[in-house]
Amino acid sequence: MKNLNPDKKIYLFGSLVFLAIFLGFKFQNTNKGTLPNGQYSFTDVKTLDLNKDYNFAGELVPKDNFDALERLEREILVNAYWHSNTLMMVKKAKRYFPVIEKILAEQGVPDDIKYLAAAESSFNNATSPSGAKGIWQFMEGTGKEYGMEINNDVDERNHLEKSTIAACKMLTKLKNKFGSWTMAAAAYNMGGNGLAKEMENQRASSYYDMNLNNETLRYVLRLIAIKEIFDNPERYGFATEDGPLYKPLDNYYELSVDTTIANWGDFAKKYNTSYRMLKVYNPWLASYSLSNKERKPYVVRIPK
Repeated sequence: MKNLNPDKKIYLFGSLVFLAIFLGFKFQNTNKGTLPNGQYSFTDVKTLDLNKDYNFAGELVPKDNFDALERLEREILVNAYWHSNTLMMVKKAKRYFPVIEKILAEQGVPDDIKYLAAAESSFNNATSPSGAKGIWQFMEGTGKEYGMEINNDVDERNHLEKSTIAACKMLTKLKNKFGSWTMAAAAYNMGGNGLAKEMENQRASSYYDMNLNNETLRYVLRLIAIKEIFDNPERYGFATEDGPLYKPLDNYYELSVDTTIANWGDFAKKYNTSYRMLKVYNPWLASYSLSNKERKPYVVRIPK
């Protein structure tokens, strides 16, 4: 190196340092990424196990349909490597699934329907560009059709229990119309009228045999992918034992309110909490007040 000019010496030295760091990092990650029992870390990539049975609500993905299996593999890879969103869903499922599972069982709906809540909103009381709201993403008209109160003061699309019951009623109706839970989920995504029209045009009755819009074409397979990852989080690199899962929001007492509330902030202070925490436990509150001219009783959860 003594015959090289100073600039070339600096360049060569820097290159050697970078190579050493890269190899050390690669070696370190290779060791840390090696997990027992066929598990793998984020640094590994595995293809779908085609010998395994995949199903939604007991309805199998047909193994002789390579197109369906390839689309399923895509959804598993997309969700397994969408680290931040999928890990947050895994953590939030601990909070929301116990409530949802209980209602599904009471309504006679398959347990796998709970994965719609994950796919629709990632367990967030979100508002879509089209105006759908809540964990189950109901449009206003559909929400009212299934018994939810929606006005300037109250939006029960953000009420976990009431919106879950509404989703069960809607999906049961769709299942009775289309003959399977797989098709009911597809109809939930694209609308029953749209799916019926496509069935007529394509002379098809199975979700896996249909050519639908891209979102619905992926939708049911995304549900199955989320189910697969939730059932086997460590296999897909989500080491949930290394961090806390989110606890259910069960540390509260209930208060019946049948009067006008001029300001929920003042109400919260009266009960030694904050408006923010009142919204966390009662996300269906849609404004800072409650007119309640009909003196309807509302059950408000007060965090302890």
